[in-house]
Amino acid sequence: MKWNRREFIVTSTFGVVGSALHRAPLLAQPPATPEFTAVRGNVGIFTARGGTMGWLINPDAVVVVDSQFADTARMFLDGLGERTSRGIDVLINTHHHGDHTAGNQTLRPSVEKIVAHANVPGLQRRQAEARDTEAAQAYADETFDENWSLDAGGERVSARHYGPAHTGGDGVIFFEDANVVHMGDLMFNHRHPFVDRPGGASIRNWITTLEQVVADHDSDTTYVFGHAGPGWPITGPRSVLLGMRDYFAALLEYVEQGIAAGRSAEEIAQVGQLPGFAEYSGQPARTIGTAYEEVTAG
Repeated sequence: MKWNRREFIVTSTFGVVGSALHRAPLLAQPPATPEFTAVRGNVGIFTARGGTMGWLINPDAVVVVDSQFADTARMFLDGLGERTSRGIDVLINTHHHGDHTAGNQTLRPSVEKIVAHANVPGLQRRQAEARDTEAAQAYADETFDENWSLDAGGERVSARHYGPAHTGGDGVIFFEDANVVHMGDLMFNHRHPFVDRPGGASIRNWITTLEQVVADHDSDTTYVFGHAGPGWPITGPRSVLLGMRDYFAALLEYVEQGIAAGRSAEEIAQVGQLPGFAEYSGQPARTIGTAYEEVTAG
């Protein structure tokens, strides 16, 4: 298997004003370098710009996970055409963020059906309205509340929602025969993650979700991550999920200790790196600020 190392760059403004922490994420990313990489069996990943895409290609079905941006979705279609003459039977969106759904409309003419968790279309519409990108959207045709599945040729594909975590509409996609799980943005490998509280996120339940996903799969499962820090792989074993669980536990503990010591939100967020996680890329202030909001909200 080939390890593909990509950096996901998100620029954001999180002004800390008193106890209120405001966020306005802006997607800004480097030029795309498209790459198809086999993971196991007929399942693989596509990396270019934005969240990692997943794919299943066999003689009887094509299933795609996420769509990145309009330009990289076109690159994906060009590469897909070199690998199969089939159209896309199902496109599954792991959540609503633009770096995972902005390519939906580009893929749409080749897609029979778009599937996502029930909360995704509403969150996607709200995001599009805020960014004035309504005309560029394509939304799910079919949604699920907790579980969804499909027989895709010789592969069983399923999706499960474990509750709020990265957003309020995350789906974990399981290619059962290949034993590959696409985590979407439930996994940022060694990169400080974006926690979308306005989109329904919960750090506490994110911890529970990572533990439940590990419990639901075996030790041989390969996981696909939405994003990774520079120099870190975009796929890996369960230990990486448990490492992110430990990151979140340490994050909440750090914030709770700061509050107990009487420190302000600004003081708690003003740290060069989260203690114990110096190898994580990006600045931790945004994630710490979001954790502060969650802890103080009760």
